[in-house]
Amino acid sequence: MIPSIFEWIWDMSHIVFMGGLWLSLVTIGTGLIYCIIRAVLDTINKTAEPHFNE
Repeated sequence: MIPSIFEWIWDMSHIVFMGGLWLSLVTIGTGLIYCIIRAVLDTINKTAEPHFNE
């Protein structure tokens, strides 16, 4: 069920579930954005470490 459905009732279990869902999605999204920005900056500055020994 989603909040736009008529039968949705905002009781404590739904509030806790939706809060946990959005907290986890924001955490994953923030980490993903950080990794992408870090990869782009390392590529631009050429400071990325190689994955092999020379």
